[in-house]
This record gives sequence, structure tokens and C-alpha cells, in this order.
Amino acid sequence: FADGVSCLIMTADGGWEIAVEAMKRGAADYMAKPFEVQEIPLILARCASAKRSDRSRQHRIGTAKTKQGGDTLYFGNSLLELKEQLERILTADRRLEKRLPPVLLEGETGTGKSTFARWLHASGPRRNEELVVVNCAALPESLAESELFGHEKGAFTDAKGKRIGLFEAADGGTLFLDEIASLSPALQAKVLVAIEEGKIRRVGGVSEILVDARVIAASNRRLKELSESGEFREDLYHRLNLLHALIPPLKDRRSDILALAQYLGVEIARRYRLDTFTISEAGKAQLLAHDWPGNIRELSHEIERAIILGDPESLSFPALVNVSGDLENESGDDSEWLNQRWRFPESGFDLENAIDRLIDQAIDQADGNVSQASRLL
Repeated sequence: FADGVSCLIMTADGGWEIAVEAMKRGAADYMAKPFEVQEIPLILARCASAKRSDRSRQHRIGTAKTKQGGDTLYFGNSLLELKEQLERILTADRRLEKRLPPVLLEGETGTGKSTFARWLHASGPRRNEELVVVNCAALPESLAESELFGHEKGAFTDAKGKRIGLFEAADGGTLFLDEIASLSPALQAKVLVAIEEGKIRRVGGVSEILVDARVIAASNRRLKELSESGEFREDLYHRLNLLHALIPPLKDRRSDILALAQYLGVEIARRYRLDTFTISEAGKAQLLAHDWPGNIRELSHEIERAIILGDPESLSFPALVNVSGDLENESGDDSEWLNQRWRFPESGFDLENAIDRLIDQAIDQADGNVSQASRLL
């Protein structure tokens, strides 16, 4: 139906064939006479749920979002405090069930904010409901309001039929707004109303619609700084900041890099139908020496590249030396530890950072034995 109306068929006794044919042609449901009046709200609720699911499905197909390294989530030893924080949020969610407060995830690009959002949804009380993922940075400004809040027929030139928005599609479930800072101030105000009052209004509509979508917002820039500079609405920032989680960059999780590489590698190897893979000692040193500006996304890509182009029985990552200009012994002489291709950058060189990395490498080489690491240093 072009205008987005759900069609409900009512049939008399003996009309089952007509009902089946009508559903094949697009009817949402049917009622057989005689029927109980109490059935009507249940059938209408099923129709509404089907429309929301269909809108969510259309959005997933339309965006064709590619997952980086799957939806695996590895906390490791470095994120135990963050894990405890998120589990407390989930405990509160199970007590509330409805009108769940928003969650704000902040972290550099590639730290896994989308994966954390999916984990929160899958671990919470709404795991059986819709999870609608929206990349706000990819929404054209002229269509963003219609995408999020829907529109009525004739609301603008191309609005040939009524369409529900993604807030409605996520009703009863979770709406993940990735890169929320990309939304215009006007849209930020509408998002604030939707979160605080649980109400939206379609473009061209006159009536308010109740929605209960749990909002998880993410940003690769600190919203506090953006709100102070006027680039983000301060009132929306304070509303989102109620439950806040900061995901650290991979360079601050060096103790987990090898375990995380193994964890991601298992999923990648399985996807390529490989039973096993092994990271060589040289490969481990390369992983530990790299700065990982692309964070977990970059790590996942490096492992996948090595599995495809290298030897799965002895993975190494030679491209990392060229990318980072890191310390790597190429001559085989243990006394010569500096990569001869390395050059001082024009922007300057952080000696303290280099010392810290040498200390980390010594501790790793000594398997955590601090005394042995001290002797190596």
C-alpha cells in the first residue's frame, strides 16, 4: 500500500481462502466472523509491531552497514572497571523495563562504540526487541528529520505516502545514534524532546506520537567540549550524560593487545573457514610496538589482511613497521635495536612516550616479571 496504511481483512465463515489470498497480496492480518471485540486491540498491536519491524528492516537494507570484525566484545583486564559500570546500568534497566534512560558512549574512532551499543542491547531487557542503528553523520541534512521522526503524506515534494521514522521503528527497543554530534541544533532539540517526554511529531504531522525507544548515543568527540564551544546543545548533552561511558583507545590497553588480537582472529579465521592460526613472535612484537591510531578497527583489519595474504600458521605484520615507523630490529643483531628506516618527524618527537613503550616491551618480554624487565632495561 503506497500510503503506508495497514490493511485488515474481516471475513465471514467460509471465507478463509479469501483471507489467505488477501494476506498474500499485502494485507497485514484478518479477522473471522464472529469475533470477540477484545481481539481488535491485539490485532492492531500486531499490525503496528509489523510496521515497525518492516521499517527497521528497510533501514538496515538501505544503510547496508558493514560490521568491522563482527560484534565480538572483549573487555580484558584493562576494561574491568568499564564492564562493571555497564553491568550496573543493565541491572537498573531490568528494574525499570520501560522509559530507560539514555546512555552516552564516547571514544576515538574505531574503539568499538557500535559493538558496545549492540552488547548493551543484547544483554538488557530489550534483547528480543528491535535495535535500530543510525549513523547520524551519513544522514543528508535535508532528510535527517524525516528519517528520524517520519513524515505524513504530502509533507514535502517526494512524500508520496506516510512513513514512520526510526524513533517509531525502535519503539519498545533500542535506537543507537552513532556520531550524534553531526545532527543540526534543530534536530538535537527534537531528539531532546523525544528522550525527555517520549513523544515525537512526524514531518507535516499535527499530532504527537508516544514512543518508548531506549537511546544509546555515541560520539568520537567529547560532547562536553562541544557544548562549551556552542557546537552541541548543552541541554541535550546534560540529558545524555546521565549514564556515561568512556572507551579508552587501544594504545592505552597495551596489556590486552595480544589477547584481543587472538580473540578477533578466531572470529576472522572462522569466517574464512580456517581451523587455526598462529601469531609469530615477530608478529607479536610488531603488534605491541604499533601505536594503533585506528584502534580496534585497525587491529581487526591488520589481522584479516595477514590471514588472507600471509601464512596463517605464522602471522606477521610487516606493514605496521612502515605505517608507524616503530622500533624493529631488522639486522638480527640484538645490539642494534633501531629500525634504520625510522626518521624524526618534523612535528617533533616524544621521548617520554618512547621510554614508556620500551618499558612496556621489556615487561611483555619478561612475561610480567618486573625484576627481569628491570634487568633487561
